[in-house]
Amino acid sequence: MPEKGKANLKKLLPERGAVMEFFESIGGLFDFTMKFFKSVFLPPYEFAEVKKHMDELGVKTLPIVSITGMIIGLVLALQSNPVLARFGAESFLPAMVTLSVVRELGPVMTALLFAGRVSSGIGAELGSMRVTEQIDAMEVTAINPFNFLVVTRVVACTLILPMLTVYVIILAVFGAYIAVVIVQDTTFQLYINAVIDSVRFSDIIPSIGKTFVFGFIVGIVGSFKGYNATRGTEGVGKASTTSVVMASMLIVIFDMVLVRITLWLWPM
Repeated sequence: MPEKGKANLKKLLPERGAVMEFFESIGGLFDFTMKFFKSVFLPPYEFAEVKKHMDELGVKTLPIVSITGMIIGLVLALQSNPVLARFGAESFLPAMVTLSVVRELGPVMTALLFAGRVSSGIGAELGSMRVTEQIDAMEVTAINPFNFLVVTRVVACTLILPMLTVYVIILAVFGAYIAVVIVQDTTFQLYINAVIDSVRFSDIIPSIGKTFVFGFIVGIVGSFKGYNATRGTEGVGKASTTSVVMASMLIVIFDMVLVRITLWLWPM
């Protein structure tokens, strides 16, 4: 191969340092996760901190997920109605939108929004504490910084995301009702009956269950990136941005795996 071609190929390939850094991050995240499972059952149990983080993370995320939930249902119904009209299946619009939101769109969209809002915040907060040596100061006292800072945030994320997902699903179903009224002029009672008839427990349980995994991913990735931040303010910014990217990527990957598992356990 000519030297010019080799040079162009080298530009297209990722640098060895970037590849090694990626695999080191995956390995470090695995070790960090194992440390979490070893620490989560050990005293002291910081229930007050968990409650505080649940309040903060849930309340601060409500505005963005509220708007998104309404828009998801409204847009999905408006876009789907013309397609169903081609086949004379407009009556299936409430069921189709509800199942789409309950089984996939609601959990995944809420988790991605939660990752963008919360994972970056945790990464920046713990990163700032690391580079200003606040965590080092806690290590020389009687406080366990990992238990106090990491375990509480991960548990709070794991518990609060399913609640937010249920809230988003309800708003999305209501947003879809507005769209159905606009395009089909139906009544609220007919719409609710169609929604209730279309949804089963086998649809709800897997979709809400996997949000516990998504919440754990958001919390553990943000904590991992922030807790191990380096190089001053540059490291804090990197921890904040990379935590969002990694958390979003892992959510999509785990969603693909969990969808396959849930379809095997609860076939439609």
